[in-house]
Amino acid sequence: MIKTLFELCFLFFLYSFTGWILEVIQAAFNQKHFVNRGFINSPLCISYGIGAVIITINTHEMTGLWIFLVAMIDATVIEWFGGHFIEHFYHERWWDYSENKWNLDGYICVSHSIFWGILGYLGVRFANPFIFTIYKMIPALIRHIIIFTLLTILIIDILATAIVVFGKNIDKRRWESADAYLTKISMKLNKLITSYVEHRVERAYPQRKLKLPTIPKTGVFAQGCGFYKVFLLFFIGSLLGDIIETIFCRLKMGVWMSRSSLVWGPFSIVWGFAFAGVTLLLYRYKDCSESFLFLMGTFLGGAYEYLCSVLSEIVFGKVFWDYSKMPFNLNGRINLLYCFFWGIATVAWFKKIYPLLSGLIEKLPIAFGTVFTWFVVVFMTLNMLMSLSALIRYDQRDKQVPASNGFERFLDTHYNDQKMKKIYPKAKKVHS
Repeated sequence: MIKTLFELCFLFFLYSFTGWILEVIQAAFNQKHFVNRGFINSPLCISYGIGAVIITINTHEMTGLWIFLVAMIDATVIEWFGGHFIEHFYHERWWDYSENKWNLDGYICVSHSIFWGILGYLGVRFANPFIFTIYKMIPALIRHIIIFTLLTILIIDILATAIVVFGKNIDKRRWESADAYLTKISMKLNKLITSYVEHRVERAYPQRKLKLPTIPKTGVFAQGCGFYKVFLLFFIGSLLGDIIETIFCRLKMGVWMSRSSLVWGPFSIVWGFAFAGVTLLLYRYKDCSESFLFLMGTFLGGAYEYLCSVLSEIVFGKVFWDYSKMPFNLNGRINLLYCFFWGIATVAWFKKIYPLLSGLIEKLPIAFGTVFTWFVVVFMTLNMLMSLSALIRYDQRDKQVPASNGFERFLDTHYNDQKMKKIYPKAKKVHS
């Protein structure tokens, strides 16, 4: 059974705090100064929380060896992505497995991946049931207040840390005060665990400026793999993905069928995020062998599609694709053939499509490219928010929930069931 968002939030905070404690203990045993591997100053290591939530979501229908394998893949992808994210923004490494056998760029290695798989298995099989039992023992009002309070603190912590670390000047003193307060709480907890830990912010967050999206000094628009290019690739990928799926459905079933995931325009954001994500993750490997790109695309694509399937079911109560009738499928969410397709698509992307699109984007005039990109950012953001609202309301109408305000009545009028079925013809209600 898929857990509710409140249960997942509870799981996220508990594992984040537990992960933070483990980092402190590890630092004490290794006789090193504690360095927070997260992005914030409160006693939370959010990479553990994110990993726990994603593994829990992806393995909710699995048993035995599948839990271990999926946990290993999910944790490895998170660790790899986190390492590259830190290097991109901080220009430093917070861990390095270069001396371990079978490592990739020093950020992941086989031995640690197996270790994460074992931890994930133990967490799903034994820790999670206990945690959810404790959660249900807490009165609903109290646990909701706790979660909302923790979410508020987390948001303040992220904003304060970003402003202090990246040197922004937006009422900086107020945010420095919040940052220092949260750091003080962490320091007190540190001293209870080990007296060897020094000030976390000084060790983990030396002052530096964030490299915001800027126009390269070379005079070429969106050169390299920066914000402007990645977002435009997301936009183009969403459009191309919808066209590809529409043609595929026509060839396979003989009918023209909408494959859009947004209510405004022919955009499939699953493809858009896939194009943008694979570019960010594998950009430095774009010149590697085709076999390497194929294997990475196969694993990453399969994990990504599975996660999208589960999240859409949790949030919208709908299943947008089902491969149950295809051979070698996993819970109807992914199948081996389409995983191979992601691998082939990754090779085609970096060897053929990306160089072409990248060159075309870089040929845009700087002024026009900048204005157009931000126009697309605003449009796609509004489009996704409206689509999210329409889908949630679509699910509520399935459950006979009446409209409670003007916006919901607007959605019922302009995005009624007939129109939503036309936009999402493959979506079907999840059976309880």
